[in-house]
Amino acid sequence: MIDLAKRRGYTLVERAIFPEELAGASEIFLTGTAAEVTPVGRIGDLTFTPGEVCKTLMTDYDDLVNGRLTLAQAAE
Repeated sequence: MIDLAKRRGYTLVERAIFPEELAGASEIFLTGTAAEVTPVGRIGDLTFTPGEVCKTLMTDYDDLVNGRLTLAQAAE
């Protein structure tokens, strides 16, 4: 996922996210082997809509696992 995000020019920061930061988020999604790229719609009273980053990474990941994109291409 990190290679896919870098390929798109997204800036990555790996760190803990604190609850008080959630209200300022424009989109939230989970990634992982089983989760793939899964948008988060609600956390408590906050609601989120899948945005361009989430949708793009969902498509890229799907392309990668279905052979339409190679790891070499993803790392470019």
